[in-house]
Amino acid sequence: MAEKDEVVPLKEAAREVETAMTRVALLHLSFSKTLIEEFGEEKGKEMIVKSVLEYGKRVGERAKRGLPDLPKYGIHRKLVSGRVYDCVFARTFQEYGEQKIGCLYCYVDPAKSMAGDPMRKTIHTTCAACGDDYCMFEQVATTEKERRDFSNKHKDWKYVDPRLARDS
Repeated sequence: MAEKDEVVPLKEAAREVETAMTRVALLHLSFSKTLIEEFGEEKGKEMIVKSVLEYGKRVGERAKRGLPDLPKYGIHRKLVSGRVYDCVFARTFQEYGEQKIGCLYCYVDPAKSMAGDPMRKTIHTTCAACGDDYCMFEQVATTEKERRDFSNKHKDWKYVDPRLARDS
């Protein structure tokens, strides 16, 4: 922990953010495993997606108010031409062999974007948490059904991001 007037070097700060994000990934895995063990795979995954949708709404609403979203450093190691390499979440999910439930966390991206603007969504064209080498995103228009299902937290909402739906 930094002292009152101490300046923390960028690399050290990024490492600390990475540590915190790893813990968030582990929390997601722990809650997800518990839900699946308690309610079965289908109902458990439905509850995970609904929870991440709610989480994404909260993140999106904060961003809409001008509050910070993601840290600039420590969440991934490299960003090149829109490709996100070495995501802390994906790395943690892979470390535990839990990509199928880990990648459900990634529904935060379409949820937070739809919370900011229901007419648009951010989807994954590739997803490291699903086993791809990197993440790439695309902004696309939403359908009326997607907006309605988002508002109602519909149990089948995960179709909104086809890349994630394929592997989760």
